[in-house]
Amino acid sequence: MRTSPTLRSCAATIALLALTLGCAATGAGGGADWPPTGKKWFDRAESSYRQGDVEDAREAIDNALKVVPEREEARVLAARIALAELDYDRAVSALKGLETSEARGVRGRALWYGGEVDRAADELEKLIADPEVRDQWAADIAKLARLGAGRKPFEVSGGLLASLEIPRTGTTSLIIPLELNGEPVLGLIATGVAEAVIDSSAGARASWVSLRFGERVEVRDVPALAQDLSGLSKQVNAPIRILLGVNVLRHLHATFDIAGAQFVVRRFEPPPPPAATTVKLSYLRGGGMLLRGAFGSAQNAAPAVLLVDTSRPFPLSLDLPGWKKAGIDGSKLQAVPGAAELRQGLVPMLRLGAFDLPQVPGLAGDTLVKEREDSLGVDLDGLAGSGLFTQLRVTLADGGRTLWLEDIPPEALRPMPEIPPLPEPPEGFEEGLLEEEEPPAKGAKPGARPAPAAKPAPAAKPQPAPAAKPQPAPAGNAAPAAKPPAAGGRP
Repeated sequence: MRTSPTLRSCAATIALLALTLGCAATGAGGGADWPPTGKKWFDRAESSYRQGDVEDAREAIDNALKVVPEREEARVLAARIALAELDYDRAVSALKGLETSEARGVRGRALWYGGEVDRAADELEKLIADPEVRDQWAADIAKLARLGAGRKPFEVSGGLLASLEIPRTGTTSLIIPLELNGEPVLGLIATGVAEAVIDSSAGARASWVSLRFGERVEVRDVPALAQDLSGLSKQVNAPIRILLGVNVLRHLHATFDIAGAQFVVRRFEPPPPPAATTVKLSYLRGGGMLLRGAFGSAQNAAPAVLLVDTSRPFPLSLDLPGWKKAGIDGSKLQAVPGAAELRQGLVPMLRLGAFDLPQVPGLAGDTLVKEREDSLGVDLDGLAGSGLFTQLRVTLADGGRTLWLEDIPPEALRPMPEIPPLPEPPEGFEEGLLEEEEPPAKGAKPGARPAPAAKPAPAAKPQPAPAAKPQPAPAGNAAPAAKPPAAGGRP
């Protein structure tokens, strides 16, 4: 049967239209219509961001946007990178006109951390209205932002600075005394969380709170989420009532010195210390403190990508690929007594800025590293805990973008003080904190354990040796010979 010329013409037209629409759809999905140079720059930016190299990612995405300025994928990635560098205006500008859920998630965070509370509430409420979006942080912050309508977060007043003593608890936990809404409490410096978190076990709810440090520096209108902290209090053996996350610390110009038992907050930008090394920080999704170092002193040493979480006492927790980058075979790590799923070892050398830290203790088998990787979208080598900084004085500068590390001279070290007594603890706190122990005797210090005669103390969790004292980098970047640690002593 012969086909008429009219039918053949119609069929050709339909085929051509289908081909055109197919090509357009492929281009919109991301690939076919990318200019080769633009796609290469974008891929480099995406890879560098994934590896935690935010500076190279910014350079690459800027070049990509010169070639494809309207490409949505490039604009969203540019906003993520700007947010990691705490450049909130640049993040919001990159997303102008984009109304996807991905764009709203980044823009909402940029507005929130930039202090634009009302606009952040609008954006985050639109985000969580999407039934396909599951973002608990956005849901919690949207409610908190509505409670704080018209507020300007982190209003600091009082003296120029306040210096506090870090109480001794038997761990490297950064516990500090402060006032929460006028009540003396203990807080924990916890860079593993983005916001301030108040203890809900005593009935507290998410709210805007006031903090006072050393009766000198007051910070008003601090947004705080609520969570039951009784388990953490039991872990650190102190009644923790508030976690101070990175969004708080960035406004405090803070210095902490674990060995010297000192925590300092300021109302001003601190001057650079005379003998410090500088480490640049970035913040994944605006709240995950990312630190880059190297597993060794040589120029070609493998980079170390670490998420800083000071609520964890161990110096390092690395995944198996991280141990491999550090030059250690994961199968040769030793089991941790009493924790069959964990293994431990020593990282031969970790470089932070210009400081070399030899023989740094670390754990392996920690599932938290994988969980953080999945939530943040970055390939981490591991987590850096408070134990990594035991022989360093640490200062946050430039709004949290810079970390200054100072070596502490031996004469500056002093014994850590006891936990100061507190007023009456919250009702029922001891029962929830020490549910397997007898309540403390009348007049005992909060957090103190009962006498052994009352009930045997639980087996102590193994604590690794603190991170080694940093060594200045030798000339020519030659790796110094590291001496093995003495048995039972510090490395």
